[in-house]
Amino acid sequence: MSRRRSRSVARGLWSASLSLAALAAAGLVAVGAPDAPAPEAVEVTPVAAEGQLVWQDEFNGSAGSAPDASKWTHETGAHGWGNAELQNYTTSRANSALDGNGNLVITARREGDGSYTSARMITKDKFERAYGRYEARIKLPRGQGIWPAFWMLGDNFPETQWPNSGEIDIMENIGREPHLVHGSLHGPGYSGGNGVTGSYMHPQGWSFADDFHTFAVDWTPDSITWYVDDVPYQTFTPADVRGNQWVYDHPFFMILNVAVGGQWPGYPDGSTQFPQQMLVDYVRVYDGGTGGTPGGTGRITAPNGICVDVAGANTASGTTIQLAHCNNNQAQNWTVAADGTLRAFGKCMDVESGSVEAGARVQLWDCNGTGAQKWVYSSADRSLRNPQSGKCLDAYNGNLTDGNKLIIWHCHGGQGQRWTLPA
Repeated sequence: MSRRRSRSVARGLWSASLSLAALAAAGLVAVGAPDAPAPEAVEVTPVAAEGQLVWQDEFNGSAGSAPDASKWTHETGAHGWGNAELQNYTTSRANSALDGNGNLVITARREGDGSYTSARMITKDKFERAYGRYEARIKLPRGQGIWPAFWMLGDNFPETQWPNSGEIDIMENIGREPHLVHGSLHGPGYSGGNGVTGSYMHPQGWSFADDFHTFAVDWTPDSITWYVDDVPYQTFTPADVRGNQWVYDHPFFMILNVAVGGQWPGYPDGSTQFPQQMLVDYVRVYDGGTGGTPGGTGRITAPNGICVDVAGANTASGTTIQLAHCNNNQAQNWTVAADGTLRAFGKCMDVESGSVEAGARVQLWDCNGTGAQKWVYSSADRSLRNPQSGKCLDAYNGNLTDGNKLIIWHCHGGQGQRWTLPA
């Protein structure tokens, strides 16, 4: 089974949009509405992932025992895996075993003959799913030439050849960049060093091998959002694949592995110490959706209990959507639709003129199926994200007061971007 491809080192660049999310999460930059006063500090609190838990492995078991064979299959061999890698993947407990403390340990070793061994585990034919939140808590290995990953491939692989089958890299790290992790998409026309990719830097610039961190994606039909420690750092949509096919519309299976060497990370040198271990506390998958159950109808509320409201109960397209004291009026009765829209009076919550700019007004408009009317809810930070713009529903100036209008703004996790949807 060919893993994937060579990579360009240039992918390690940290874009301005990614640095904004990361720095905001670290409290190093201020974000808010146009001409707004300094916003409240961003809260980054580990919370339950979106939806209902549908699959999990907590890696509980006695020290030295094998990973659960009902959930994982070992792939084996030493044929470079498409990247000129050095390791031989084995089924040996020396390369993959539970530690008795609730962790899976994948160990990369240098053997007495100078060769390398490691492990690669997949859920193919045992668990495959489209959409939802995929999350793992991992402590990474370290060192030049060490390449840990938590990622996914389409269930139609290898019958459909890579990259047409699709690949979602939830987390990759290469040892020479201990403070960076990468999240990527690879599909037809955007694979290898030309993948759609971004990076997240540790907020303090520390090594991700120093402690456990949580790596996740929220995957919907129209977007995939990457998280580190519940901080969203990038969202990709069909508009980001450069006019090529969006192939993330079918089930995928998960992969955990530690590679040694390869065209992208380079090869171990005199500084690399063996053995190296990747510890995995858990892997969990939650179902997805737009927040409340599709078809659910009721109030959308802010943390202080104030309601999202159609101004003046005016049903005309273009009416401002605002905050108002909850009053059981029809103007505060929203339906979570299966197509990702939020509806009142038979019309949709809409970003004015389809704008993707921070500060654009949110209004009521005739439902038209455009990206301006799509919303994705994540209970990880209780945000309502508009995938077309990559921005979040926000109260203007962050003020949760009666009559204050709603806009889209850079996602930062503040109280003005936290919503409770109807079930």
